[in-house]
Amino acid sequence: MSLPPGFLDELRTRVTLSTVIGRKVTWDQRKSNQAKGDLWAPCPFHQEKSASFHVDDRKGYYYCFGCHAKGDALTFLREAENMSFMEAVEALAREAGMAMPARDPREAQAADRRSELAAVMEEAVRFYRLQLKTGAGAAARDYLAKRKLPEAAQDRFEIGFAPEGWQALWDQLKGRGIADDLILGAGLARPSQKGKAPYDTFRNRIIFPIRDARGRCIAFGGRAMDPNDSAKYLNSPETELFDKGRSLYNHGPAREASGKGQPLVVAEGYMDVIALVTAGFEGAVAPLGTAITEEQLRLIWRLHPEPIIMLDGDTAGIRAATRLIDLALPMLEAGQGLRFVILPEGLDPDDLIRMRGREAMAKAIAAAEPMVKLLWRRETEGKVVDSPERKATLDKSLRAAIKRIADPSIRAHYGDEINRLRRELFGTARPAFVPRGRGKPGKPPPGLPLPATRGSLLAAARGPEVDEYLHEAMILAIALVHPKTLERLESQFETVGMRDPGHDRLRHALLAELHCEGGQAGFRQKIEARAGAEVEKLMALAHVQIAPPVRDDADPDLALMCLAEELAKLESRRGAQAEIEDAMEDLGGLADEGVTWRLTQAAEARHRAERTPLDEASEGGEDRAALSAQLQRLIDGAAWVKKKQ
Repeated sequence: MSLPPGFLDELRTRVTLSTVIGRKVTWDQRKSNQAKGDLWAPCPFHQEKSASFHVDDRKGYYYCFGCHAKGDALTFLREAENMSFMEAVEALAREAGMAMPARDPREAQAADRRSELAAVMEEAVRFYRLQLKTGAGAAARDYLAKRKLPEAAQDRFEIGFAPEGWQALWDQLKGRGIADDLILGAGLARPSQKGKAPYDTFRNRIIFPIRDARGRCIAFGGRAMDPNDSAKYLNSPETELFDKGRSLYNHGPAREASGKGQPLVVAEGYMDVIALVTAGFEGAVAPLGTAITEEQLRLIWRLHPEPIIMLDGDTAGIRAATRLIDLALPMLEAGQGLRFVILPEGLDPDDLIRMRGREAMAKAIAAAEPMVKLLWRRETEGKVVDSPERKATLDKSLRAAIKRIADPSIRAHYGDEINRLRRELFGTARPAFVPRGRGKPGKPPPGLPLPATRGSLLAAARGPEVDEYLHEAMILAIALVHPKTLERLESQFETVGMRDPGHDRLRHALLAELHCEGGQAGFRQKIEARAGAEVEKLMALAHVQIAPPVRDDADPDLALMCLAEELAKLESRRGAQAEIEDAMEDLGGLADEGVTWRLTQAAEARHRAERTPLDEASEGGEDRAALSAQLQRLIDGAAWVKKKQ
């Protein structure tokens, strides 16, 4: 629905953000200053022990320095409570005592219909629950007893039974005066193709109600009692309430449990979830009879940053793991991954708990493997790599998988781990070098660079870690001197990674104080109060002191240009480094550490030879001609061909 101008502004003014968020977090009293509306807490969106989640009541804005979640009260309700935009508006309006404006008639009609459908679903829940307790439900009760499902669990998950008749539920709902279009619209019955009355969707099945995050019954799952039934499990058709690819079984309770620190376990079916919850693993969910979709995976990550995917050890379970790896690789982010538990073949979670007890399940969860191990297993299992051609084929498939990872840092770490596993498989790991005089005398291994190479101009040049440190320092110095410029590039500054811990602390301080009152002088004082030692260390760097945008605090245009350039350089450098690492992986079967070391030096020299005039002005200058000439000599002399010792 459309809202009148100023309604949302008035709503945000009337609602205190800390009150809304305070229901989900515990404030850190040491860091928080409630009198000033400056509050800190462990982030409700990712697992952490420190208080990196900041709420500014005066601005009505929150930001997490760990996972970068940010927004206002409406954003928080949408993310934390899984509400739609209008549901969040209505919830805040009730809290603020504001009347909602009149709704658009069409939107009001759609919302009213969804409410009516939800009410019909609750009538069906009651009917199925009652049927389980009748004589018609005796066989279903026996089945549940054989599965050792106690009545308390049956009541908790509202398990019911759909009798065999073609129109048992239809007649019940019609007898309560419910219209045909609502019964059909809820997916509880299907129209007859023979001109007869509609017939029940579920017949002779154990029924599992499916509820959304708000607790509304939106669908049912039914397990067939007849072993000859063509579909062992059947879900409700998609309706105005139910989108199978965007829903999870046990969503609401699992979200609450994972918010209290329990692991989030993603199982395959209803009974698996019920068995896990009954055994005390309350953060359990399941997709609804299909492979996990992209929307479900995003939903799962909103519940927990590192869910545990629990799959049966049969062929179907391995296939499901393979599909999920391909889906997840491009979506991986720092602090957002997957771990896997592949159960022994022939056992599902319910079987494991019943046969071996809760402790066996706890051990399985504790031993969950990271996704990189499953990726390696998928690519290597059953393959013999006893020839250069087969090794090259494996390398190609591994590179193709890793290149699907969008995040350059995660891609690099995957490459490191895959390289380690690859060396173990190919038997190319080298023993440690024993210097002369300590044990058996020997020459340095051929993979190490020669002394002549170590003493070359390229080796003497500073390394990439130092270069990154200097770029980070320049970014922070410009941001400190020009806070107004920083505001214009705040989004890029928020996402840039600072690898030096001191730099990262200073970046957090800059973001925390960026929008505070007090002008440029007040901003500098607040930053020094938060991170005085880091500021002093930063401003003592020679290349920072002579940088034009730092010396001149009255030229915002120069500061904007320089800050944007430094941010772009850092991102470009890290992207280039990731590509170099990819190239080194490609050479892995043919080149050794000595070759890769020399290539790294050559690549770094070329980068230094192509530095901009701004770099030279800020860092005292470089002899670009000498560096370029040295690089060319290395190339002309085939620097990557190892010299004989």
